[in-house]
Amino acid sequence: MKHEVFIIDGARTPFLKAKGTPGDESASHLAVNASKALLKRHSFLPSEIDEVIIGCMMPSPDEANIARVIALRSGCGTSVPAWTVQRNCASGMQAIDSAYRNIAGGYSNLVLAGGTEAMSRAPLLFNNNMVQWISNLNRAKTPLQKLKSSLRFRPNFLAPIIALLRGLTDSTINLNMGQTAEIVAYRFGISRTQMDEFALTSHKRAAAASDENHFTSLTPTYTNSGKVFCIDDGIRRDSSLEKLASLKPFFDKKFGNVTAGNSSQVTDGAALLILANKQTVEKYNLPVQARIRDVVWSALDPAEMGLGPVYASTTLLQRNNLQLQDIDFWEINEAFAAQVLGCMAAWDSESYCKEFLGLSKAWGLLDQSKLNIDGGAIALGHPVGASGARIVLQLMHVLQRKQARLGVATICIGGGQGGAMLIENLENEGV
Repeated sequence: MKHEVFIIDGARTPFLKAKGTPGDESASHLAVNASKALLKRHSFLPSEIDEVIIGCMMPSPDEANIARVIALRSGCGTSVPAWTVQRNCASGMQAIDSAYRNIAGGYSNLVLAGGTEAMSRAPLLFNNNMVQWISNLNRAKTPLQKLKSSLRFRPNFLAPIIALLRGLTDSTINLNMGQTAEIVAYRFGISRTQMDEFALTSHKRAAAASDENHFTSLTPTYTNSGKVFCIDDGIRRDSSLEKLASLKPFFDKKFGNVTAGNSSQVTDGAALLILANKQTVEKYNLPVQARIRDVVWSALDPAEMGLGPVYASTTLLQRNNLQLQDIDFWEINEAFAAQVLGCMAAWDSESYCKEFLGLSKAWGLLDQSKLNIDGGAIALGHPVGASGARIVLQLMHVLQRKQARLGVATICIGGGQGGAMLIENLENEGV
């Protein structure tokens, strides 16, 4: 690594809860809203950016290589290259890591990176029977052949494949993400009450953060139809333990405890950051808010994918000679309450730490007063391409607000992986 990598600034759209119909704007439009607000704050021209890197899981059919679409629509011009990355739930963090590595290696100086997702616009797909029927019909040459092919149609050919549900299911183990959360809860004996209490805390903290203007990176989203969205609309201010307790288990209806209320929400949103090296900071007299110290990716059994932050963060801390208590604040993406609680339980379990992490004893108990202090994805939502970028951005602001030094943003990843990023607050310190 030749160069230090600094976070200059960031912006995100409001996170908008899916409401059963396609959302007002596509993933690229959401990201462009954030990028234009972000770029206009700085002295360099968008065309002076070296590259644009965007994480996204489900771009629309009109958004192939969505990063390039965003770069062009953000005014970067035709000469700025752009590329899209995909690491499931950590796609936004992967985009930041890719920018970090390119800048640190001396290949780029100034990068726009982050993630976006319009989960409400996840497509409905034809099943194989329908695809085959259409294919046969198109190959038919004569009117008689076309008639015969048409008569082979059956109503069940119209049964759609719901891309969102398919995408949230791990085909290697045939489990959806909620079922993996149930497995984690069972391993550590996490109760329904504990899950609901965690979910309620997420909503309360997010509501307080919104009221106290702690989401300083949030920028309004303007739609082509004239609508304006200014706030995250998934926060349930009227949530209570009684209301949460009334919800039925969703993923294991007979024996489970994971509900819609203690899970993250299906959401649309985008979060973008500007990263630069020291030379670029000095050239454009840019503000320096944080330094990325390190990034780690780890893997584990897909059936317990929610414990990914434990693996990635433990390696991250060990590599930097740090302990849990050395980190001032944490952002663990709240895919499920059971999953975050499971991470804390794993670190506090001597047997788990010895067997799975290769430690000689329990790593320790994470102080919840340092964790997701402005709420998390249970309240704000989890647009999978954007969440990894959002938690890095929010962690940076938490460190600044609390005048703290070190923070870890970490996320679980469908398929059995974890990502963790160590950042250092440098506000008012320069480079």
